[in-house]
Amino acid sequence: MDTLLQTLVGTWFICSTNFPMWLKGDKTNPTFTYTLANKKGKTGLLDEVKYLKNNKKQTLTGFDMPDPTDERAFVWRGKGLLSLVRSQWKVALLDSSGQWAVIWFSKTLFTPEGVDIIGRSPRLPADQLARIQTLMEKDPLLKKHLSTLKPL
Repeated sequence: MDTLLQTLVGTWFICSTNFPMWLKGDKTNPTFTYTLANKKGKTGLLDEVKYLKNNKKQTLTGFDMPDPTDERAFVWRGKGLLSLVRSQWKVALLDSSGQWAVIWFSKTLFTPEGVDIIGRSPRLPADQLARIQTLMEKDPLLKKHLSTLKPL
């Protein structure tokens, strides 16, 4: 798990998604920034989601605790007004060099289940994206989301 935490640290761009919040068009340029942090004596990730809305920077902050039952999964809990909100997500696919990942997230009261393809740069090369989609095709959890993925 510690290796996964280390690999996730830093800023990621959402390259493709089926998450309604990003597809509506009023929130643009979303990024995730993960920082190692401790909470109640356990190491997890401080999770900052940044985006533009009406040309103003917005940030949603939460904390990702590793799921003890799945070494690639996390439970996100919001901070502040979002402290009552929780969601589960997992790193379903991860590039060996840490340049891209496919994140699966569970359905919540507010959002449907979905997938993000994230990268260290805002755009992934077409051949790399095609390879990721081929890998997604082989995973039943991810395959069902392929037809609804849209590039950002």
